[in-house]
Amino acid sequence: MKPYRMICAILCSAAFGTAVPLPATAQDAGGTYAYVGARTTERYNGAGKGIEVFRTGADGSWTHVETVDGPGNPSFLIRNQAGSLLFAVHGGLEEVTSFRIDPDTGSLTLLSSVDVGGVNPVHLALNSDESFLVVANYTTGAVVSLPVNEDGTLGAVTGKLDLPGEPGPHRQQQPSSYPHQVLADPSRQVFIVPDKGLDRVFVVGLDGGGQLSILSETATREGSGPRHGDFGKNAGEVYIVNELDSTITAYTYKDHQLTPFQIVSTLPDDFTSNSRAAAIDVADDGRHVYATNRGHESIVRFVIDPETGRLSDPNWVSSGGKRPRFMMISPSDDEVLVANELSHSIFGFRISEADGTLTDARMIVETGSPVAIEFGAAK
Repeated sequence: MKPYRMICAILCSAAFGTAVPLPATAQDAGGTYAYVGARTTERYNGAGKGIEVFRTGADGSWTHVETVDGPGNPSFLIRNQAGSLLFAVHGGLEEVTSFRIDPDTGSLTLLSSVDVGGVNPVHLALNSDESFLVVANYTTGAVVSLPVNEDGTLGAVTGKLDLPGEPGPHRQQQPSSYPHQVLADPSRQVFIVPDKGLDRVFVVGLDGGGQLSILSETATREGSGPRHGDFGKNAGEVYIVNELDSTITAYTYKDHQLTPFQIVSTLPDDFTSNSRAAAIDVADDGRHVYATNRGHESIVRFVIDPETGRLSDPNWVSSGGKRPRFMMISPSDDEVLVANELSHSIFGFRISEADGTLTDARMIVETGSPVAIEFGAAK
């Protein structure tokens, strides 16, 4: 993984209490665990039950270990660098939670559940010394910070930053500010915040007391709906996927300022139906970027020019299912994993060493309404 990137553990939820014990075969020391979060509530047509925990094998197999229910619709999650704590936001709700990760089994134990000071938290990140959690509250249009105590519990909201600007032209998807991500830059004291509702990307700073401020803001193409981003290999570029017009904008990043230099479509030019872009991930070697399309039901790969950062040579493969909301490059960097929300499946695709194209599609597991995946290693 890139050294500056927070480990993205997405959409894990856990029970309010002790998790169901792992089967004896999964409690053996060592191994890797995959945590799969799901849509769980009727509002989101959820067919999931919460967090599904799988033990992963060296042969690429996933073996179900336990189901951990709890707060509905976990939306994004991160681990601390030590891998001992997990923090989650819960889509459509008003809370953020922290959990202890059992170092031997990978099981989760709830430590705290705190009001996040807004509605529908969708993304979060830790600062450099992991003393604060920064959260994007999508529906109420604000970024907030919460202190992380030494025992892993969370304190009440310390800082709140309402994002200013005029809504975009989309009548349903852009009524107000809709921050969709807080992407930590290499300092982990500054965060890139794509705002889908305002067609703007904010750069937000966090001070030592947990207060937030806008360092810069950049307007995007009208009606683009910036959603998520990722840094290039050396953090000199940021690639942001725009949900509403299915594009990726490439930016230079210097002195906390984003400057756009290219826009490319995530869709082939002969696709004429509706689609919305969702996830984006840059390979750790900085050679390729991947994004997903919901509607076209695909993953697109672009080649990144090492000198200019420009994107070229798009190549598409089917995501293997419907609504590929979440995607990530595996910890081993040799496979792209996609969670297909509406077809209740997780697919894996081998990354070609030669050109980064995706091949050898395999259905890894069937599970209800998956929307995110995270990995953790047990001792």
